[in-house]
Amino acid sequence: MDRKTSQVNSNSSFINSYYAILGLKPWASSIEIRRTYRELSKRYHPDTTELPGDIATSKFQQLNEAYATLSHPEKRAMYDLKIGYSRLNVIQVPPDSTNRENDSAYLDATDRSLSAGEVFVLLILGLTFLFCLGLVFLIGYIRGDELFH
Repeated sequence: MDRKTSQVNSNSSFINSYYAILGLKPWASSIEIRRTYRELSKRYHPDTTELPGDIATSKFQQLNEAYATLSHPEKRAMYDLKIGYSRLNVIQVPPDSTNRENDSAYLDATDRSLSAGEVFVLLILGLTFLFCLGLVFLIGYIRGDELFH
């Protein structure tokens, strides 16, 4: 059993926590939190579930409250302190990057590698540029004599 698991098992406050509502561990990433929230909100939305209306509404409100807290780094840090979870060994969000304009799951737009589709598009753009450049030189070479007469 690793240190994180023993830390969570030793503290009973995690049983009724926002993490338990979403079915996650306290060290879950922001991407895992978002993915799980979307899945559960579709399952328990009062308009789409087969549960009785009052139960579905209650569960959906709990999910929204949990996600509202855990999706914001400052609120999550305060909540973790409240329930007694220490995030000392987890990479923290730098204070200056919390006021970002977009609400991406990534901490920074440059924080991720390019996908296979993006690499392919860049390859196609590069080849197109080289082809056009070669075409310009070819046309210039073929018609170059006609321009000076």
